[in-house]
Amino acid sequence: MTLHPKPQAPRPTAAIPQTKPVRPEFSSGPCAKRPGWSAESVAARAWLGRSHRAAGPKAQLAEVIEKTRALLEVPADHRIGIVPASDTGAVEMAMWTMLGARPVDMLAWESFGAGWVTDAVKQLKLGDCRVIEADYGALPDLSTVRPDADVVFTWNGTTSGARVPNADWIAADRAGLTLCDATSAAFAQALDWAKLDVVTFSWQKVLGGEGAHGVLILSPRAVERLESYAPPRPLPKIFRLTKGGKLIEGVFKGETINTPSMLAVADCLDALDWGLGLGGLKALQARADANFAALQAWVDRTPWVENLVAEPAHRSNTSVCLKIVDPEVASLDDKGRRAFASRMVKLLEAEGAAFDIGGYRDAPPGLRVWCGATVETADVAALTPWLDWAFATAAAERAAAA
Repeated sequence: MTLHPKPQAPRPTAAIPQTKPVRPEFSSGPCAKRPGWSAESVAARAWLGRSHRAAGPKAQLAEVIEKTRALLEVPADHRIGIVPASDTGAVEMAMWTMLGARPVDMLAWESFGAGWVTDAVKQLKLGDCRVIEADYGALPDLSTVRPDADVVFTWNGTTSGARVPNADWIAADRAGLTLCDATSAAFAQALDWAKLDVVTFSWQKVLGGEGAHGVLILSPRAVERLESYAPPRPLPKIFRLTKGGKLIEGVFKGETINTPSMLAVADCLDALDWGLGLGGLKALQARADANFAALQAWVDRTPWVENLVAEPAHRSNTSVCLKIVDPEVASLDDKGRRAFASRMVKLLEAEGAAFDIGGYRDAPPGLRVWCGATVETADVAALTPWLDWAFATAAAERAAAA
């Protein structure tokens, strides 16, 4: 369902728009750099050619941690660490070190959540592990999550465009831990820290930073689990967060487990300073909300397209996934619909109007437009006529070939 009824309008024509987005980067990761970003300004503050354990670089790593705390409004008693291998590394680190002490509920409604299910079931081989699933565009029944079980879930499904609306479904007096992959939600959506024990994300999403590094945030309850539970499996060095049964506190003070890219660290610091300068978390959330509103308003008045997520309260304001509902295209088989969407993407790339907006490879055929805080609303508005043009052009080509 949608908030507004679809108009009965003719298909768009293939007249090429006259105005392009100033920045046509709408990839869902790595995402667009902040407005005004420059490589020179980042390089000027980067400790290149220096050991990350030297005083200056180590202080900069600690500065990233503290500014992350300030911008995300993370409670003072939560630890924040910079870890290897992007968000994936942070999630895997949490799963391999903490799961197995209790029953586990795994929530999956898109490809990354499904990946965590595979790890839990086939790699960790957890005993009492229940999988609660939903199709792309929907959420599973959150009310069935057991309060005595650990739960692993994505706050925002990057590849489906569906997010949890809040954390009300998590019991305040839960016995289990909540492990939340928040990589496309952090800095754009309101995370409920009282309900989250482990939160992970990466710099290349809402901050528009560089890849390869993840962030791991631990509540006191998560720290207690780490110090009281010895998992019955070997742990690679880059996963180890304790020594002698105690948390390795240095990891959460800028003493990274492995060598970080100091250029990526400086780039993250640049983005954090930008966000703080705008006014903080609420300002970043407002930018993402405005971008999503501009795109969804076009969806609501456009006959050939719909948001993949039917329930408005569950729609992402960052990774917005769209499906083509034009009857002639929708009647095609999966291969045909995928080819049509791919043709639209190629047309837009060739014109320099939009880059990397194809739906994720495992998702239903369609488009995916990043609307995170580093994107300008004016560019989203400028994109929509180009989407109409690409649809009309691809449809005309298909009709001519028939």
